[in-house]
Amino acid sequence: MLAEIITIGDEILIGQIVDTNSAWMAQQLNLIGIKVKQVSSISDDADHIVEALQLAKKRAKVILITGGLGPTKDDITKFTLARYFNMGFRRDQETLAHIEGIFQRGNRPMIELNRQQADVPDGCIVIKNKNGTAPCMWFESEGNIIVSMPGVPFEMKYLMEEEILPRLKNAFKLPFIVHKTILTANIGESFLATEIALIENSLPAHIKLAYLPKLGQVRLRLSAIGEEEQSLKQEVDGFAQQIVEKVRQYVVVEDDIELEKAVLNLMEAANLTLSTAESCTGGYIAHLITKHPGSSKVYQGGAVVYSNDLKESVLGVSSETLRQFGAVSEETVREMAQGALDHFKTDYAVSVSGIAGPGGELPNKPVGTVWIAVAHKAGVVSKGFKFGNKRIQNIERSASAALMMIINELKRNTV
Repeated sequence: MLAEIITIGDEILIGQIVDTNSAWMAQQLNLIGIKVKQVSSISDDADHIVEALQLAKKRAKVILITGGLGPTKDDITKFTLARYFNMGFRRDQETLAHIEGIFQRGNRPMIELNRQQADVPDGCIVIKNKNGTAPCMWFESEGNIIVSMPGVPFEMKYLMEEEILPRLKNAFKLPFIVHKTILTANIGESFLATEIALIENSLPAHIKLAYLPKLGQVRLRLSAIGEEEQSLKQEVDGFAQQIVEKVRQYVVVEDDIELEKAVLNLMEAANLTLSTAESCTGGYIAHLITKHPGSSKVYQGGAVVYSNDLKESVLGVSSETLRQFGAVSEETVREMAQGALDHFKTDYAVSVSGIAGPGGELPNKPVGTVWIAVAHKAGVVSKGFKFGNKRIQNIERSASAALMMIINELKRNTV
């Protein structure tokens, strides 16, 4: 079963907003056995919408459209759909009552433009949007299902979860799709592919292996499709274990989670706490950690110490160390990590200092030079890195390397 997603809005095409809807919708469709054939972002133009719809109907059975359902003149989706399906309009009384209730509760005046949001093509099935004023519209035409939803993410997600996905499951006999993800680090994609080539070549046709690289990391995702869910899970788990055994030293976790979440899970399970001391990453590691709910069970706090004065006054780094070896050095990051461990009274601390670029190059320390240290009660470990000359990439690579060093120390000390 194939689906296509069409997002409508000039604001997407000019980069004013980022289309996060499509990725989320594709994930949810995949979970119920519907594969997305194509994602298209198009302008608020009637002819363009019609053309996209005609092409999509040739490729997919299910077409999901978001955007262009607001009350203003630039929101033309429902008028274009009415023209495409040769339908007139009717005012849906349930939708109208819902809109009136929203305005009454907010003690706001309601004008005719607001009431017109209850006008829908007279041949569609109206699905109530409990989180907004624009209704969802379901069309069935020539064996296709076309659904038009608001582009506001929390409105769209509610409609998908509560209405659209259950209706699609009832409308079709869908296969099961099973995924298994293995997160690896400290090995490049090409080297990883070489290591597991024999296993990959032995996969049956209904199981696919995808490589999903990110700076310093590669996710391996096994995907299987079939009619028997339990047998698929057993089959995928078997191949996953073969891969893990082959590249165990590079495996972070057998789960589809981010690297920092793996750190949090390991530390929470061991009842351990963490603090950070960041220079060149400017708090990015702390940001990654604290974006996850429940991170406070592990993460106690940290310091962003760009200047040498703060490295000394906040973390207790020796002025002699800074004078003799510089801020970007093994000696400095070791003292930073130990200082964070002592100051924040945590079980583990990680420190980073480097030259993110594009300027700041020093003799024997080019842009991309980074030192990282991890401190715990058993001591301090440190490692130097030579990244590239791109500032953002250097910051991201530094964070990834720091998190991986924490994981390595956790495994060494808790296993």
